[in-house]
Amino acid sequence: MSYVEVPGAKVPIRMWADPGSVEGGAMQQLQNVATLPWIKGLAVMPDVHYGKGATVGSVIAMQGAVCPAAVGVDIGCGMSAVKTSLTANDLPGDLSRLRSKVEQAIPVGRGMHERAVDPGRLHGFGAGGWADFWGRFDDVAEAVKFRHERAEKQMGTLGSGNHFIEICIDSVDSVWLMLHSGSRNIGKELAEHHIGVARGLPHNQGLVDRDLAVFVADTPQMGAYRNDLFWAQEYARYNRTIMMALLKDVIRKEFKKAKPLFEPEISCHHNYVAEERYEGMDMLVTRKGAIRAGSGEFGIIPGSMGTGSYIVKGLGNEKSFNSASHGAGRRMSRSAAKRQFTTRDLEDQTRGVECRKDSGVVDEIPSAYKPIEQVIDQQRDLVQVVAKLKQVVCVKG
Repeated sequence: MSYVEVPGAKVPIRMWADPGSVEGGAMQQLQNVATLPWIKGLAVMPDVHYGKGATVGSVIAMQGAVCPAAVGVDIGCGMSAVKTSLTANDLPGDLSRLRSKVEQAIPVGRGMHERAVDPGRLHGFGAGGWADFWGRFDDVAEAVKFRHERAEKQMGTLGSGNHFIEICIDSVDSVWLMLHSGSRNIGKELAEHHIGVARGLPHNQGLVDRDLAVFVADTPQMGAYRNDLFWAQEYARYNRTIMMALLKDVIRKEFKKAKPLFEPEISCHHNYVAEERYEGMDMLVTRKGAIRAGSGEFGIIPGSMGTGSYIVKGLGNEKSFNSASHGAGRRMSRSAAKRQFTTRDLEDQTRGVECRKDSGVVDEIPSAYKPIEQVIDQQRDLVQVVAKLKQVVCVKG
């Protein structure tokens, strides 16, 4: 489908989703965002659903302003994927050992490494800029300085919720590695600090929703947020890169005879801010649950833990601010999923996938998400499908 345009206060709302299928609370959030004085455009992805302040699955283009709550608390959250030289025939019939080895190598949930990972010891890891990156921690908000050691030990860890590590097979039986994670606790604490600062600024007092409080250009608060935002986005990128290096090491050890090779990594943020230019204007583009899909750029759009994912190539559609969806998108809240489904349902819906099937991940059951095929079909003018993947191992926190 192409987009549907819904009238908004300051800008039209371009929707790659059926407005009638979007819950009322999410539609109200979109209307609220369209009232912001600084907004220049709003694009809505097919995985749109209710979020904090702004919907998940929205692309907000503003001039001279950025909304920290619209970025979200998991700054820089995103995906990485790597195609390997292994095929489905190389995988053992029982994948439980492989899942266990991945869980041993990469801490999940709230876990962390016993000591910070030394990237110099990781096979093929390019550590350029590593010292400079950590040197810039001295310039982040004073409120999180005491988290330095924890941030170092959480670098290269998964987290919980909808974050995952997967081993997948594509339609020609090639094996892929895929993972989804962000800036861990340090990103969350930085986000919460700045959201609190923004709410107290005088220019935000008349907004329709206090969660849409913004920082404006040429102010100390904006400068401080941009500094911390871009640092946290880099943390998230390094976090995924280190996890992928650890995952590759597991694969090398488990498949020594096959001598696996790895293609270049595909990586994309889907909760972040970028400086981009549209219609002759320099803008701050916030993608909250959306990936950049510039012409020829590779991206990753995952489904749920039992359905599969897509590798895509962007078509460079400027009407969406060169964006596409970040996944299937939830169709019900976590609490609703826990009320409606049981571990038996989870077992049924993840049959054939080596993964957790206990009450701790029932809220991640496939039925809690929109059908990924439908979501992909709704954005055929945004991305081209390169490969469809089906997971055979899924690790969750």
